[in-house]
Amino acid sequence: MLYDYKAVSAEGRMVFGRIDAINVVDLEMRLKRMELDLVTGKPVDRHQLFGTRKIPRRELINFCFHLDQLARSGVPVLEGLADLRDSIENPRFREVIAGLIEGIEGGQTLSLAMADHPTVFNPVFVNLIRAGESTGQLPEVLSSLNESLKWEDELVSHTRKLLMYPAFVSTVVLGATFFLMIYMVPQLKIFVKNMGQTLPPQTKLLFFVSDLLVAYWWVFLLLPVVVVGILHLILRSNPLARVRLDTFKLSVPVIGPILKKIILSRFANTFAMLYASGIPILESIRATQEIVGNLAVRKALLRVEQSIREGQNVAGAFRDAGLFPPLVVRMLRVGENTGGLDKALRNVSYFYNRDVKESVEKAQAMIEPMLTLVMGALLGWIMLSVIGPIYDVIGKIKT
Repeated sequence: MLYDYKAVSAEGRMVFGRIDAINVVDLEMRLKRMELDLVTGKPVDRHQLFGTRKIPRRELINFCFHLDQLARSGVPVLEGLADLRDSIENPRFREVIAGLIEGIEGGQTLSLAMADHPTVFNPVFVNLIRAGESTGQLPEVLSSLNESLKWEDELVSHTRKLLMYPAFVSTVVLGATFFLMIYMVPQLKIFVKNMGQTLPPQTKLLFFVSDLLVAYWWVFLLLPVVVVGILHLILRSNPLARVRLDTFKLSVPVIGPILKKIILSRFANTFAMLYASGIPILESIRATQEIVGNLAVRKALLRVEQSIREGQNVAGAFRDAGLFPPLVVRMLRVGENTGGLDKALRNVSYFYNRDVKESVEKAQAMIEPMLTLVMGALLGWIMLSVIGPIYDVIGKIKT
């Protein structure tokens, strides 16, 4: 059961947090091991967990780096975790590390203890730690995980870089248009109609849209929320709809191909790391299916796994699945034939990573003028629709 607790540290500081425990007595014992004295403990309603915050990737990067350095210095894992628990500021992650310590003290290995926290340590993370424990190369695995997490952080920044600017500009354009339609156009409408002119079609359309927004502005504000809510319910209840949405994401012009490259780059990097750690190909592919974040790509990886299980080579399986372009399939074939599949996969990851950076820069160069044109067209339509009748009146006065 999950408990919200209030406790006092040895320095007399009040500490709030959340931790798993069997009952209040177990909660008190767990906090004692964290050098905290329980003040109050209250069970958490599982329905409230929807908004539970995840551990930031930066925390995991620091965790891998420090545990790697401690392991290389000859510090036992248990002592290293205890040092990390005392130095980490994030209360949620501190509780997780305390749980790892308890698990290891109870006879579990580090990987098994991590498997008890699937929201923090995904299957790839757990499998790599297990491989490091079995081969005696835990520091090397932690170092690889650290580099991989930093690389993923960079990929996420590329994705945000691609999406944030268009989202910001689109919001500004829609906000400005909404303001003009509700506040400015109704005032201009009175002035233009008082001139007694026959209104051109574009002006009639502008006034019609403005009247709709003024009368039903709340509908236009609520409609996106309602649509998003309905889509969310459909996606939660219909797996086929989720697959179709993920397939659609990959086919969106400009953004879709870049998103696919980001997903495949992440897959290739993770697959290479798993395979280089001694994990079999099929198990490596199965583990990566959990982290791609796209059901369409996941289904393709399931087909790849099935093909390899039936005896097909790796390059042929990826070629038939249509995941990678011919150049990448050729790199995989060479790596497979020379026994350097992990190196070939890292080359694939490098290939996509470089391609993603270039594609993001090109997409931004395309999106900026496109958004400028859209904004200019909207404002131009509003201005011409209003100013057109005024020019007609001025022209008649001159004649």
